[in-house]
Amino acid sequence: MNWNRVLSTMVVAFYIVVGAFAGGARAAFLAAAFSMLPLACIWFSEAMGGYVGPAWRGAITGPSPGLMVCIAGWLLLLLPAIVEVVNVIAGSKA
Repeated sequence: MNWNRVLSTMVVAFYIVVGAFAGGARAAFLAAAFSMLPLACIWFSEAMGGYVGPAWRGAITGPSPGLMVCIAGWLLLLLPAIVEVVNVIAGSKA
């Protein structure tokens, strides 16, 4: 188990707990559902980056570096937190 898996699991658990307290079971489920793709990108970055073949809109013609897939997964996973921080900062200046 590497640190990427541990930290990403902690972030997802935090999202689910906050969703459960703020919006109930539906919000917790949506937080968990949102987290599946970023977790897959972080946990299995080498395998996902190495995929070459048909995709939803065309084809993937070359492999992607696993590190870049992992970074993209982290950005997607942290996007809700970043948006919330921006909202808090923008709201405090109004």
